[in-house]
Amino acid sequence: MFLWFAACAVVVVAQVFGSGGVDYRVVALGAVLPLAENVSGAPWVLHTLAGSVVLLVAVMALTAGRGRRLRRRRWIGLPIGTLVFLVASGSWSRTALFWWPVGGSGGVGQGVPPEFDRPLAVLIAFEFAGLAALAWTAHRFGLSDPVRRRVFLTTGRLTRP
Repeated sequence: MFLWFAACAVVVVAQVFGSGGVDYRVVALGAVLPLAENVSGAPWVLHTLAGSVVLLVAVMALTAGRGRRLRRRRWIGLPIGTLVFLVASGSWSRTALFWWPVGGSGGVGQGVPPEFDRPLAVLIAFEFAGLAALAWTAHRFGLSDPVRRRVFLTTGRLTRP
């Protein structure tokens, strides 16, 4: 599952924040970043709330100071994307994993990642839902227009027609 997480993050952030200044490419990157942990076959820190909070604190610390506001606006999408991943993947439903280390040590590095702990038919349906969400996003933000598409590809911004 890849499209499901990227599309969910873009749609949710676009609808909730409605900001033209968000770099949605970075939001989508944040939403798929925890999938890299699946190489080990188990969920790790990016499947926890603590992982997203540490990432948020790091972005805030690294972009603090004068003249870094635009950099912060771009990179704040990374932890926002990981937070959307926690919801879309179902990580929140595993108490020990989601609340690690407060919820105990069980969960991190153990078991099947929550996003793959579903029947194959459900995983395929989620991917199709992600594809539909991407099509909706392209239609909603007029990405068939070459100028709008170029703005998105170069800045990550989605503007409403």
